[in-house]
Amino acid sequence: MKRILIRITFLLFCIPLMSQWKPAGKNIKTAWAENINPNEVLGEYPRPIMERAQWKNLNGLWDYAIRPYGDMHPTKYDGKILVPFAVESSLSGVMKEVGDENELWYRTSFTVPEDWSGKNTLLHFGAVDWRTDIWVNDIKVGSHSGGYTPFSFDITPFLNKGPQNLIIRVWDPTDDGPQPRGKQVNNPEGIWYTPVTGIWQTVWLEPVQTKRIAKIRTTPDLDHSAVRILATIDEAVHGDIIEVNVLEGTSIVANAKASVGEPIDISLKNPKLWSPESPFLYDIQVKLISAGKTTDQVKSYFAMRKISMKRDDLGVMRMQLNNKDYFQFGPLDQGWWPDGLYTAPTDEALKYDIIKTKEFGFNMIRKHVKVEPARWYMHCDRLGMLVWQDMPSGDRSNGWQNKKYFDGSELKRSGESERIYRKEWKEIMDYLYSYPSIVVWVPFNEAWGQFKTVEITEWTKNYDPNRLVNSASGGNHFQTGDILDLHNYPQPDLYLYDANRVTVLGEYGGIGLPLEGHLWKTDNNWGYVKFKNSKEVTEEYVKYAMMLKKMVKAGFSAAVYTQTTDVEGEVNGFMTYDRKVDKMNISKVKKVNQEVISALQN
Repeated sequence: MKRILIRITFLLFCIPLMSQWKPAGKNIKTAWAENINPNEVLGEYPRPIMERAQWKNLNGLWDYAIRPYGDMHPTKYDGKILVPFAVESSLSGVMKEVGDENELWYRTSFTVPEDWSGKNTLLHFGAVDWRTDIWVNDIKVGSHSGGYTPFSFDITPFLNKGPQNLIIRVWDPTDDGPQPRGKQVNNPEGIWYTPVTGIWQTVWLEPVQTKRIAKIRTTPDLDHSAVRILATIDEAVHGDIIEVNVLEGTSIVANAKASVGEPIDISLKNPKLWSPESPFLYDIQVKLISAGKTTDQVKSYFAMRKISMKRDDLGVMRMQLNNKDYFQFGPLDQGWWPDGLYTAPTDEALKYDIIKTKEFGFNMIRKHVKVEPARWYMHCDRLGMLVWQDMPSGDRSNGWQNKKYFDGSELKRSGESERIYRKEWKEIMDYLYSYPSIVVWVPFNEAWGQFKTVEITEWTKNYDPNRLVNSASGGNHFQTGDILDLHNYPQPDLYLYDANRVTVLGEYGGIGLPLEGHLWKTDNNWGYVKFKNSKEVTEEYVKYAMMLKKMVKAGFSAAVYTQTTDVEGEVNGFMTYDRKVDKMNISKVKKVNQEVISALQN
């Protein structure tokens, strides 16, 4: 009887919220969108690489207002928005454009749980696109610029008793500014998509001690059967200690301590290796000990894996995983959703694309000019999926040469544009450093905002020497970094080769199949080549894969097929944009993909 009363109370609480929200517009939607509860939006722990026991999700219905740039705080709001879905998305319940002449305002209130008394309260944002200002109880507590990385503020000094008032202002110039924006444009068409303005990842609170673990950085060293763990500590004093326990299942297999600021090197006996075929993860417990007492502790994990390159017996430079030649093959994955745009409707949806990619027989994903929420990378770690991580492109394009090494003049960015790029690329690398699935950094794609290529590539390599750097996917090509990356549509082609670096096919394919009832646009849909049914598309895919297989021995060490799903007007996905239909014969695709991957061993 008590359970029934609880359920009835919960339903009575949710009904008013549901009446204030519904998806906006008539565009296609995923099946997950049909079951969204505005009182329980993306409720999974948002930072799995450093997890504490207590937190509070602030996602849900907030007030919103769109006002001219530079206006004062709104006295009246336009309605309700479902956070964390961008204002242009259907799932926001708003689906309105903002533009660079306006600013987007948010307002909500929250309470701090009573059992957090005596602790500091951190206000976390997963990602907000692009420039953000935050007020707590009418006091401006901070600002942030950058659309793809998490940020937080200690709001403890600004809290009152009872409900707290939170106001946020966001400005996003989309393609009217030089900032990283990926595929977003103000006038979407072709390969360019709808703007994403404002909050698009989880907003949450966390109770912490003043003296606390701020960051964990893990670096595996496969050749020495060791892992290095470096914890960054806020408010540390001399004598404070970091203790790390490494767990295999529930058993502690290693333990080490160090003074704060010192890296902890832990040796592992007969370590279990991580790969897409066997994605084993070690769990770790990290404790901060001060004056003999544990003042903070978090959970994390790491994997023993190594990404490198080596010349094979035929003289071809090959990618290696765990010191063995390993062909990497996967789709171009843009991470867009017809209902949430940048934001997956649910965590299940976020995970779904990775699961499907494994079903297709792939072992890698190229995350194309977008950065995902932390849980996406965790799913890749746990499911076993290699990731090439692009830097979201920005600024403007210059002359593109992909059939030869570049002999033109590089783009000259303004000082402000260059500063923004460097800041955000470093923040992205810092954010994602400890996720073992990421094996390749991609600073530039097809001359989109490409500048100072050699300098940026070498900086990237020096900043993280434990991963490969794909300097410029598809050109402009410079002899720097670890990889020469060719693009060719629709069929694969090894038209350029580098004897001193790994040569890969970074994009090909794009076989189109528009399916009525699953289209973002009813007209003007396109693929690089288009067919009429699943049989024809599958046969064309298999034909291209067999061509690629022959090129593996000749010099390709990886390949990326365009793409995981349809996206807006593009209809060249393995799946429709709403993820409701697989457009190819999965078993035939998987069989030929496995043949391509195993070509190096045959």
